[in-house]
Amino acid sequence: MSTARKMGLALAGAAAARAALAGATALTDRPAGASWRRMNYAGRPVTLLGGPALAAAATTTAVLGAPAGTRAAAALVGTVSGAVGAYDDLAGARPEQARDKGLAGHLAALRAGRVSAGAVKVAGIGAAAAVAAVLTRRPGASGLVDGVITTGLVAGTANLVNLLDLRPGRAGKAGALVAAAGLGGPAGTMVAGPLGATAATLPDDLGEKVMLGDAGANALGALLGLRLAAIPGRGARAGLLAGVVALTLASEKVSFTKVIEATPGLRELDRLGRRPS
Repeated sequence: MSTARKMGLALAGAAAARAALAGATALTDRPAGASWRRMNYAGRPVTLLGGPALAAAATTTAVLGAPAGTRAAAALVGTVSGAVGAYDDLAGARPEQARDKGLAGHLAALRAGRVSAGAVKVAGIGAAAAVAAVLTRRPGASGLVDGVITTGLVAGTANLVNLLDLRPGRAGKAGALVAAAGLGGPAGTMVAGPLGATAATLPDDLGEKVMLGDAGANALGALLGLRLAAIPGRGARAGLLAGVVALTLASEKVSFTKVIEATPGLRELDRLGRRPS
């Protein structure tokens, strides 16, 4: 029954994403879609509306599949991460926000007396992650430690997936692989729908019709982080959090794109399905 349910949720996620993408396509060429249009890394026109489409489909189906006691947390982190990500997609494109990128950029803006769109996003995702940790807290004296780990995994994974959204399909592929790896166990139903939604979004992402942007990448990452936080062993969860933190800090100094291009296997996976640049 569990396998059939996961397959059903994956199909529901795919159907919801395709329906949302159809709406995004219809809106793209209209005046209301103008603020979502961007030029991608190759100078091709894309729309960021793929992000809200993925966020809505992934969050809805994650809630449907989440185990009892986790549904409210899934709804919260998916919705808030998608919403503040969309805010950053729009407000972050303003000329005065151009330099406010990365942790260093957000801190520099705060020192200058400005609150960047990215800082608003970080605060929103962090707050949602903390509330999710309370909603899913485990009983016992070590609940505080578990809460810190859950908060870090949700917020950190949301940010990490977003850091990968620099080439078509990269964040989606990474998200799909993590979701597929997390399908096992009772909590696996929480990522079955997001897996289907991500897979259904990939063709448009790889075809450079849409970008996930902060809305899509942050929402997907937050839901994946919540799934990682459901892993039974605290040591395993702490190890995953350490890895997420290490990669996030490394991104401030090292280009993920350069590392991927220089690494056989990762390079081919990254290019799989992409149009020539």
